[in-house]
Amino acid sequence: MRQGLLVALLLGTCAAVSAQEATARRPEPNTRVPKGVQRYAPTGFPDRIVASPAQDAATGFSVAWRTDTKVDAPLLEIVVAGDSPDMGEPRRVTAISTLLKTENGSAHHHRADVDGLQPDTLYAWRVQGDRTWSAWHHTRTAAATTSPLTMLYFGDTQNKNVSLTTRVVREAMRHAPDAKLALYAGDLVSGGDGEDDNEWGEWFEANEVLPTSLVVAPAPGNHEYFEEFEDTPQERRVLGAHWPVTFALPGNGVAQAKKTTYWFDYQDLRVVVIDGTSALDLGTAKAQAAWLDQALGSNPHRWSIVMTHQPFFSPREGRDNVALRKHLLPVIRKHNVDLVLQGHDHVYGRLKSPPPVFVVSVTGAKQYRLSDEARRTMRPVAEDTQLFQVLHFEGPRLRYEARTATGRLYDAFDLVDEGGKGKQLVERTEGRIDERACTRAETLKGRADRCWE
Repeated sequence: MRQGLLVALLLGTCAAVSAQEATARRPEPNTRVPKGVQRYAPTGFPDRIVASPAQDAATGFSVAWRTDTKVDAPLLEIVVAGDSPDMGEPRRVTAISTLLKTENGSAHHHRADVDGLQPDTLYAWRVQGDRTWSAWHHTRTAAATTSPLTMLYFGDTQNKNVSLTTRVVREAMRHAPDAKLALYAGDLVSGGDGEDDNEWGEWFEANEVLPTSLVVAPAPGNHEYFEEFEDTPQERRVLGAHWPVTFALPGNGVAQAKKTTYWFDYQDLRVVVIDGTSALDLGTAKAQAAWLDQALGSNPHRWSIVMTHQPFFSPREGRDNVALRKHLLPVIRKHNVDLVLQGHDHVYGRLKSPPPVFVVSVTGAKQYRLSDEARRTMRPVAEDTQLFQVLHFEGPRLRYEARTATGRLYDAFDLVDEGGKGKQLVERTEGRIDERACTRAETLKGRADRCWE
């Protein structure tokens, strides 16, 4: 009897342990695509549609999209948007098509450049597939330099895009329904895991209507590159095949990093995108600095932003991007850049300094820990926090807000152009929540150097 009772107790204990193990939290994969399942195969229907600004965003923009290989040199149709379904005879632009082979099969990625548009005009446009078309999308061209502008800035998305980036993008669009431009500070996907195309599919799914409602300008991150000949004397960084075909970016970058650097004008703002990975790992920092000097030196506008993936002043322990500070930082200071927007370190930190204002942010699921140096030199800082940023330009005032995934205000300041006195930073503390710190000892994978992954 006792023996039977003991066996029953042991079986019950084992069953309870098994139940706990079955419901225990486990690390989530980067994509929701189960092994052996093909979720993002290209078809004759256009997908991964994204608009990006032309060099002059008042008179043009470009569109990239994807289909299967049956579609070659398809059309983009564009017309001034109207209230009737009959918007008139559209203009037709023929796209250039590029083949890309991935784990999801072969696809054609298309690019159409639209020029000759009228400023501050709402256009309707659609792209062609195999005997079919996309929906009609709306894009408004940039207005006069004196017009207000609202834009969004996202740090790294990178991991678990559909699972956890989606909610941040939705919250951002709720808080900035009038935004016309979105900047992404690199590492849009993780890559290098045999699921690169699945990850890009999830990035577009997570961003939903944003890439066809706003114009999108991304910076390349180190995860947009891969290591070729790894662990050999020939090891080197190589730009991934998706980057040049996924976005239709301005082709005005420095020759040594032509596909990953560019600039454009949007109303009273010039945005210059540099490639930190190329600067640090491929020796192009000096060339990029000379090009940046020209791009900023010819800026006729009141405002300027430089965006790069790797920070000039890193808030994460153990990272120090010396080549950026040596070659590119003097150019940024010389031209009195207003904002330097960065990612890479998966925390939030704003350097305590007058303009230029250096900001590092993160949108995605991967969360690192702050260094002691960052806690001394940056304010505010944050760990374990998904964020988006809203920037509003109106005349002599730039208003910046960093908000959490639930929309709570985390950081806010104004830059005010006082004419001869230059740009002055005005802190806005009302309504901000308290600084956030990671309270977990380690991640689900047992890593103490990260807060979440």
